[in-house]
Amino acid sequence: MDQVVQHVSTPALAKNAVEIVVHIKETLDEEQRKNMVTALEDAKGIIGAEFCPLRYHLVVARYDRDAISSQDVLKAFNALNVEARLIGPI
Repeated sequence: MDQVVQHVSTPALAKNAVEIVVHIKETLDEEQRKNMVTALEDAKGIIGAEFCPLRYHLVVARYDRDAISSQDVLKAFNALNVEARLIGPI
């Protein structure tokens, strides 16, 4: 059974954090999802990312709104060679 890839953000960044949902078109296996989460969290301004359980085409991304915009988050997804669309805030 696939496990949800989830990371907890640091409390210091939580006050400026915004959560958005991003839809990705590609079908990714567990290893690809894990690698994507790691790469996204390495991007400047992105605090955390996790795939929705049983809905692996949806990703909840947390970012520091003082550091980057939602469009920058979307660009980080696209830089990973996935077709991504912003669904909206949580």
